[in-house]
Amino acid sequence: MSERVLTPRRPYMLRAMYDWMVDNQLTPHLLVDAEYPGCDVPRDFVNDGQIILNISPTAVSKLLMNGDAVQFGARFANAPMQVFIPMGAVVALYARENGVGTVFEPEAYYDELASQLPDSGNQEAEKTEKPKKKSSGSHLRVVK
Repeated sequence: MSERVLTPRRPYMLRAMYDWMVDNQLTPHLLVDAEYPGCDVPRDFVNDGQIILNISPTAVSKLLMNGDAVQFGARFANAPMQVFIPMGAVVALYARENGVGTVFEPEAYYDELASQLPDSGNQEAEKTEKPKKKSSGSHLRVVK
């Protein structure tokens, strides 16, 4: 008899904990592995390869949590950004007020998926390698 392959638990647990936190007026914070392939988060706020994001309804717009990813719009340093977090990059979800939440254990499904994806976690380095245009002087001109 072959072993039945089960779907990952992480998306279900994440949605359940998020709903519980919001229902109890708690602030859900998402701990993310920012180096996970396909993860698109604000790199300026990444520390030691991880980032903590406030995903409360008042902090984000158009929050979507499905079986594959968490995505939403938010403002960072007053600049709007679309955030995309593959489900495999989600490390933990906890309430800011009391620390109650869950840490997600590694799942073989996400490890295998990450090995098949191209590494796009270092997008900032790609951006800085582009040559900068040399300024041809001031963009201002005298108007009489």
